[in-house]
Amino acid sequence: LGLTGLRLPDIRALDDAELARRLKNADDERIFIIFEAFARGMDINALWELTRIDKYFLKKMKNIADFSRQLTREPLDAELLREAKKMGFSDQEIADIKGMDEVQVHSLRREWDVIPTYKLVDTCAAEFDAVTPYFYSCYEEENEALHDPDAKKVLVIGSGPIRIGQGVEFDYCSVHCVWALRDAGIKAIIVNNNPETVSTDFDTSDRLYFEPLVFEDVMNIIDEEKPDGVIVQFGGQTAINLAGPLNRMGIQIMGTSNDSIDRAEDRDRFDALLEELSIPRPQGHSVFSVEDAVKAAGHIGYPVLVRPSYVLGGRAMEIVYNQAELEQYMATAAKINREHPVLVDKYLLGKEIEVDAVCDGVQVLIPGIMQHIERAGVHSGDSTAVFPAHDISPAIRDKVVDYTTRLALALRVHGLINIQFVEYQDELYVLEVNPRSSRTVPFISKITGIPLVKIATEIILGKTLKQQGYTAGLQPEPGFYAVKAPVFSFNKLTRVDINLGPEMKSTGEVIGLDPALKTALYKGMLAAGMSIPSHGNIIATIADRDKAEAGPIIKEFSRLGFNIIATEGTAALLNEQQVPVQVVKKIKEGSPNIIDLIRAGEADFVVNTSNHGRRPFSDGFLIRREAVEHNVPCLTSLDTLKVIQEVIEQGEQTGRMEIHSLQEYVSGEYIKG
Repeated sequence: LGLTGLRLPDIRALDDAELARRLKNADDERIFIIFEAFARGMDINALWELTRIDKYFLKKMKNIADFSRQLTREPLDAELLREAKKMGFSDQEIADIKGMDEVQVHSLRREWDVIPTYKLVDTCAAEFDAVTPYFYSCYEEENEALHDPDAKKVLVIGSGPIRIGQGVEFDYCSVHCVWALRDAGIKAIIVNNNPETVSTDFDTSDRLYFEPLVFEDVMNIIDEEKPDGVIVQFGGQTAINLAGPLNRMGIQIMGTSNDSIDRAEDRDRFDALLEELSIPRPQGHSVFSVEDAVKAAGHIGYPVLVRPSYVLGGRAMEIVYNQAELEQYMATAAKINREHPVLVDKYLLGKEIEVDAVCDGVQVLIPGIMQHIERAGVHSGDSTAVFPAHDISPAIRDKVVDYTTRLALALRVHGLINIQFVEYQDELYVLEVNPRSSRTVPFISKITGIPLVKIATEIILGKTLKQQGYTAGLQPEPGFYAVKAPVFSFNKLTRVDINLGPEMKSTGEVIGLDPALKTALYKGMLAAGMSIPSHGNIIATIADRDKAEAGPIIKEFSRLGFNIIATEGTAALLNEQQVPVQVVKKIKEGSPNIIDLIRAGEADFVVNTSNHGRRPFSDGFLIRREAVEHNVPCLTSLDTLKVIQEVIEQGEQTGRMEIHSLQEYVSGEYIKG
């Protein structure tokens, strides 16, 4: 959350009446509201009357609030510091309270011998001796994490909690890295804090620490284990963000160096690199204030893509179309990270292309090129990706290979690199470079049979691509198409807008395989849970800026036998194109309206593209939510709509498909045509 304490500036500004109201009406900030109440002297009985939280828990929270005041008043010594650590105060929070730096607190703890001990998780409920090497930290006397100081060992930083934007794909990468290390005879230690992942299975690593993936806890483990090095490139953005702080402590970052990581993440350094390599990118600026953001957007021209740097899953990323939207964005979403700037880039609506590659510092292996069905503006994790790229010219293909190779070598990558491009008006632009694993690494590894993580780990340990038996450059394309289709959980996430954009919302993915592109797409969509009707009613409500593009696509659906129902503006456009259409009222125009038709089961498909802007309870939002809650397929991307129309037109929705395993495709046992 980017927080170090339990009192938030915004909540400190609330008056007592508003604080009482929010104590009574629970929301996602309730824990902070409670601590603010304690800070203002409210007693447990008064809090219980408002919250009805059991007094046992309120007392425990009050203990923390009281100690925080004690920590503020008294000078810091070894006894107070030890008590703070036992209470769960982080080094960073102690530093903030005492006006110090986190590293200073870390040094004081070492000097005063206030260090954590590690306990073995008792997986046998004391019935037998537990032998599973799971450890957690606490501030007690006995340390159970006994180890061999002479063993060669490497610490692998995992991806943390499985959440949107930081999924199981990174756990796959961490696990395959650990397996490769163990195959090489190296003791593999992993730090992760999610018991639901394979990286935390009892037989995956030699030793596992269940700890938060933050500097303090990771540094404590390093102090305890003294590994030969740390690998950060397989845990996604969470792990990569630790490279800088660990490097400043003199810790060996194995593989791609911290300097190279920073060169890709830091806007000014990255722009300078692209300038040096003569590789184009969308015009953009780094900003720290609303005024700078407005100035940058005015210079670049709207629409612009805005996002905080060093974030995962496109978190708080948005396309804004005017100054009012930009000011609103900077005032809210930009709070996500106060240490790093907000990036303001020109938004280019073109074909998005993605590459995962592996580099040994001398050569670059590119297993293939992926193309997204949805144009730029939809997060790569929410896009339907096709491998190999199905609609790019040889010239663009050559540029993708050239730019990927030169960027990987210039960044001195040793391991994995992920690059996202956009083709716009016959030019190729670099959108983003990640010198780490990406969420498409498992996908590309499975469908090509090239074990990217194992290769990258061997490179980190000193073996070249050539020594591993691989050749550089773009690898031959398979005789089939593979489609990565996203899976969403919108029916379980109430009040979440299903409209796709640059902030990731998908909760999983599936693969569709077939020698025919349209069949592979259909298999992917079907496996992802999308029901594609071959006939019935389509309800269409299209934003003004999309009407010209949507008209011909909807006309094709009409030609295929679908009944078209549309709101007045969309219907007027379709009438101009001689499309038979039934007009339906908007929500505010009374009944029967779109919502009524969906509830009555008269919609087999809903097409809704939204006008730009952040309006959480607009008509479009309500229509999209209603469709989800009644299990009616709802599309917000015209690119996806066009693909579905082509699939239906080809007749593959009838189910006449051959189903074969992924292994049969990759081994070449089933290649048709």
